[in-house]
Amino acid sequence: MTAHILGTGRFVPEKVLTNKDFERMVETSDEWIVTRTGIKERHVVAPGQTASDLALQASRQALDEAGLTPDDLSHIIVATCTPDTFTPACACHLERKLGISGKIAFDINAACSGFTFGLEQARAVLALHPHSKVLLVGVDILSSRTNYEDRTTCVLFGDGAGAAVLTGAPGEREVDGEVLDVILGTDGNYSELLHIKGGASGWPYKAGDTVGPENFIVMEGREVYKVAVRTMESACRAVLDGQGLTTDDVDMLITHQANQRIIEAVGKKLNIDNGRVFMNVHKYGNTSAASVPMALAEAREEGRVKKGDLVLVAAFGGGFTWGSALIRF
Repeated sequence: MTAHILGTGRFVPEKVLTNKDFERMVETSDEWIVTRTGIKERHVVAPGQTASDLALQASRQALDEAGLTPDDLSHIIVATCTPDTFTPACACHLERKLGISGKIAFDINAACSGFTFGLEQARAVLALHPHSKVLLVGVDILSSRTNYEDRTTCVLFGDGAGAAVLTGAPGEREVDGEVLDVILGTDGNYSELLHIKGGASGWPYKAGDTVGPENFIVMEGREVYKVAVRTMESACRAVLDGQGLTTDDVDMLITHQANQRIIEAVGKKLNIDNGRVFMNVHKYGNTSAASVPMALAEAREEGRVKKGDLVLVAAFGGGFTWGSALIRF
């Protein structure tokens, strides 16, 4: 069974929140934010802009690079924890906006690890139906679930979308990234360290209820950091071992762009020098499920990932969830 990436795309909304903006909103400073996170700015949606709107732009870019039209697709998988609506799925909204119908469209939620979990879903589809064309999108609008009065979390998150088109055979165009393997894991015992509860069945609202802090991201940053670094390192080593490879074979490490400290720590644990670690967290912040596909698309655009390169992907998110993938371009 093989899975090939035929095109990638990314999109962020126009509005930018800088660290200077946050200095006016909460008790913080540009120096404090940059020192602890590496983030300088993040993009956030305009009123009325939805996850499927962002996903649509990233999808069009990926389809164009793949040389395909929306109607060529057989499946649409959207990884998100901030869909337009609880139901219908964000993937259904995206299908409609792409101007197509009758496809297999569904969402998955693995928080910031969503794109890696989606890669495994795409591989499963292609194992059964190799000629399928799968659109995989990671998109989140975390600004909708960010408490802008909480100085410890509000500076971290931004909005964005990243997409990839996959099929079971190499493409005729220049783009061809073969997904060699994916390793995933979860541990629900850590759920209280990173969560959004408000509005779900475990924390329902009644008409007229006031939205409280439970509606927004809650995170124990120090504890999350420890588990994130440990699990991403372990997943990376497992996926490399499975292919008989080592970190010396890796041309580029692309991790979930949570913050600079985590990214650098994972690279250091794996003995991958900074020149082989891609980072764009300073421009976008933590965009959750969009983080990895946005970074992959941007790394390719900048020529940091070239034909023949081996890309090691690592992600971590609420759940806790984590995963790693190997892609040969």
